[in-house]
Amino acid sequence: MRNGKLFAKFLMILMAVVIVLAGCSSKESSSTKNSSESKDGSYEVTMAYMSFTNLDELQLVQDEINKIAKEKINATVKLMPISAGAWQQQSQLLLTGSEKIDLILSSSFYGYNTNAVKGQYVALDDLLKSHGKGILEAVPDYILEGNKVGGKIYGIPSMRDFASYAGFIMRKDIVDKHNIDLSKVKTVADLEEVFKIVKEKEPTLTPITNTTIGIVTDLVWGKYDVLGESLGVMKFNDDKVINMFDDPAYVEATKLTRKWYEDGYILKDSATSTEASVNIVKAGKGFGYFNHMKPGYEVQESVIAGHEMVSVKLSDAYSFTDASTGFNLSISRNTQNAEKTMEFLNLLYSDADVMNLLANGIEGKHFELKDGVISTPEGVTESKYVFNQWMLGNNFITHPWKGNSPDYWEVMKEHNDSATLSPAFGFTFNPDAVKTEIAAATNVMNEFKRGLESGTLDPDKSLPNFNKKLKDAGLDKIIAEKQKQYDEWKKNK
Repeated sequence: MRNGKLFAKFLMILMAVVIVLAGCSSKESSSTKNSSESKDGSYEVTMAYMSFTNLDELQLVQDEINKIAKEKINATVKLMPISAGAWQQQSQLLLTGSEKIDLILSSSFYGYNTNAVKGQYVALDDLLKSHGKGILEAVPDYILEGNKVGGKIYGIPSMRDFASYAGFIMRKDIVDKHNIDLSKVKTVADLEEVFKIVKEKEPTLTPITNTTIGIVTDLVWGKYDVLGESLGVMKFNDDKVINMFDDPAYVEATKLTRKWYEDGYILKDSATSTEASVNIVKAGKGFGYFNHMKPGYEVQESVIAGHEMVSVKLSDAYSFTDASTGFNLSISRNTQNAEKTMEFLNLLYSDADVMNLLANGIEGKHFELKDGVISTPEGVTESKYVFNQWMLGNNFITHPWKGNSPDYWEVMKEHNDSATLSPAFGFTFNPDAVKTEIAAATNVMNEFKRGLESGTLDPDKSLPNFNKKLKDAGLDKIIAEKQKQYDEWKKNK
């Protein structure tokens, strides 16, 4: 009996302790939840994004943004740049951990679809209607639609170039020096004469400096939608998923690239070099390179290369699903105030003062505005604030940089509107059912693809072996799964 009374007392004490601890936990949780809210109800939005550049004076810019945001939406922002090299790991730690994060850069190149399916991002459809009027006015419907995963929107795409065309960009001084008439260059084949002149008359310059981006990619631009990772692609004039690596257009492109390599037009270490093509030109070792282009590309590359650059266009403009999913801002599941976060996100698409601060810094300190374009202030040799503005927000409300025309963004809009959309625009492949096969086939691609697309490998010898190994790795199963998912997507579109 005495033991029963003691046990009852023990239970009562234990319950009291649990209640007290629960109360403490509740208070602690409440304190944590409201930790980003100040006494006046203002909320601090933490925004994580990828950074490549010099942001020494980020705090100064952040303070100026916060003056506007505090007045307009009673919120502030804490900018969290993460270096590109650490992004993959750090962003996943933020998404899977418990640390408060509100806005985060999301991308199809870094698992946008997978993270959305796993619930790492907040669905934005209702928030857009209630707090995202500026976004809905700025972002075209087809771009938002193309970003849906399972019928819901999980990221807001940056307003930028949504389309690109293939081209070759090169040093203008060399073109002028040898009287090369670029008006005669209408096709890829016409470039061969240009490469020959440079090879013969400028022996210290390699005509083609492509490294990480394969030459073949641009030679077949507009012929395929690679549907993510090139393992099963779709032609622009067909709804059938095929193996690109044995398609005649791809085979011919690898043969032409191989010929250029043997003629000495391509860097000998193209397949292994990690140096950016533009840096090779800047160092005085190269003439030009193939790439996907947009209006203003020549101005952009001229600044980086340290030489005035000129380009030739080699295809029409095309647009793929990554125009929607390529670079977005998403609201993390770890946000403590999704509504206020959406209000700040809305400012990035509707408030030119906020977006110009984020993109270009402080007027008079980091840039000066004259005749509708901006430039580095007089006497400033190197800006202490350089931002990758194209990755987030509405770039169409920012000032264009000198070298571009004041109506640069109107030209960009025309460029976007003129693009041919892929038949699979808006389709995002879910690889879960064939992830083992994709891992095996990716290893095969890593063995062959870069060598073939740089001309280093002989396609007559390597392509048959490449395709056999892809088949052995399960490419047919991947293609069948993509076709199945595409057909289902199209039926429900």
